[in-house]
Amino acid sequence: MRIMIVTDQYPPMVGGVPAVTHGLAHDFAERGHQVWVVAPSQGARDVRRLEQKVRVYRFSSFDWPTYEGLRIPFIPFIPIRNLLKRSDPHIIHIHSPVVLGNIAQMLAGGLRKPVIATNHYMPINMSRSLTADPLFSKPFSNITYTYLVHFCNRCEYVTAPTATALNLLYGHGLRAPAGVISNGIDLKKFSPGERSDQIREKFNLPLDRPLALHVNRLSEEKRIDVLLDAAAKMTGNGYIALVGSGPAEAELRAQAERLHLSDRVSFLGYVRDADLLTLRRSSEMFVIPSEADLQSLATMEAMACGLPVVAANSYALPELVHHGENGYVFQPGNSDELATYLDTLLTDAPLRAQMGQKSLEIIAKHDRAQVLDQWESLYRRLSDEFVEAKQRRLQLRLRSKRFGYAPPTVTRRIVRTGELALDPGISEESP
Repeated sequence: MRIMIVTDQYPPMVGGVPAVTHGLAHDFAERGHQVWVVAPSQGARDVRRLEQKVRVYRFSSFDWPTYEGLRIPFIPFIPIRNLLKRSDPHIIHIHSPVVLGNIAQMLAGGLRKPVIATNHYMPINMSRSLTADPLFSKPFSNITYTYLVHFCNRCEYVTAPTATALNLLYGHGLRAPAGVISNGIDLKKFSPGERSDQIREKFNLPLDRPLALHVNRLSEEKRIDVLLDAAAKMTGNGYIALVGSGPAEAELRAQAERLHLSDRVSFLGYVRDADLLTLRRSSEMFVIPSEADLQSLATMEAMACGLPVVAANSYALPELVHHGENGYVFQPGNSDELATYLDTLLTDAPLRAQMGQKSLEIIAKHDRAQVLDQWESLYRRLSDEFVEAKQRRLQLRLRSKRFGYAPPTVTRRIVRTGELALDPGISEESP
């Protein structure tokens, strides 16, 4: 198949959406599909290159003012239109409902191409200050979801990585056909392994203390401040390693210094993938206090390595972390409860082993190979439906010419089925 992936977040940007879109593009290319990626460039110039087997088109952009690392492209309407006509994709898969996604969606209608949208966003991802403001939080959230759902309702199909994420869209008026497809995890790459004292020594981590690992962007909505408060309240000898960087790093380091956590917490910054995999295998557990995850690749990767998890009882995290089975969930923002669960797991090796095994059982259904099969099946079905609808339109036109009349027809979507049908009650034709 010919597949076009449209995203505002793509490597070298670091994060969940860049990892998901990059992984999909390269996995589909490895499966023999032709893949194009449309993304922002890292500067004021358009860039086009072949990255392994993936054709990546990056369009000139500028920094998003409220989100470090995110770039907003200028409006490359004509170049994207030309690219769509040249590549003639069977499917257009949009992961960002902003500039590039809107352009691709508008052009897809005229070119009669099916569009899938995957939602990775929440209002808090746009601005934590507005979502936390007692006066503006509700209007801001409503405006964000109104825009997002309006965008999704113009697509042939909508997906979200979790039931929680999809239900948020339904709750704000989603009518388009939709379903849950996990972001998936490569279970061949992420798996349990031997502990490495060398990796601990490399990052100056203690060898004789149980280690809780946290991997995430250091931004306000990830609530690492709650984890630091919990670290100050721990009674055992556990140690916490924070992997990642972000706009809140300076503030978090200052908090750790105020709480005198130099003997309990380390900021490791960016860690390359090979070292991070070994570091997961050399940790006793994983912890995530975030209040802004519609899934969590970092949590999934930790679970695939056989780690128990302590997570905030927020949004989609409880779909991965089952309380009392493969870890614990705590009330968001409650550092006392988090500290208790950290001490419980870090001091009980048999419990960690039992819960780690349960993590492996839960994560098995998120196997990347199965997820790719789901995407391929959906892509082919939507593409075939569009071809069939085109053939029906052609047959109707031929019939109208033969009998000397033009019956009014329109192709439309049947809500929640994803099928295409002919509605003789509407006189205009639309894709």
